[in-house]
Amino acid sequence: MPDWHGGTRLAESLKAFLDRWGQRGTARGAVVVLCSDGWERGDPAQLAAQMARLSRLAHRVVWVNPHRGKPGYEPLVAGMAAALPYLDDFVAGHSLAALEELVRVISKP
Repeated sequence: MPDWHGGTRLAESLKAFLDRWGQRGTARGAVVVLCSDGWERGDPAQLAAQMARLSRLAHRVVWVNPHRGKPGYEPLVAGMAAALPYLDDFVAGHSLAALEELVRVISKP
């Protein structure tokens, strides 16, 4: 793959989802779960803008990051830092126990 380890187009993908499905109600009032390490390939400001849109539509926004469970991890990559202000929950996704915690988080009233 030519862009392996090159980051994800998070803002672009989120914008496409929100433009097509967000206003129609798929995200409206939902608990939205994003699974990513936060390595944004594009402009982090664009990711922040799309996260702001999502947070206005969704009931809650949960981000699952596989690095979150590692000792010493800090969300310093630009995409993750841009998304953090719009998250209701930021959880690990590196193990079965972490995924069990995710189930508890998304089942909160």
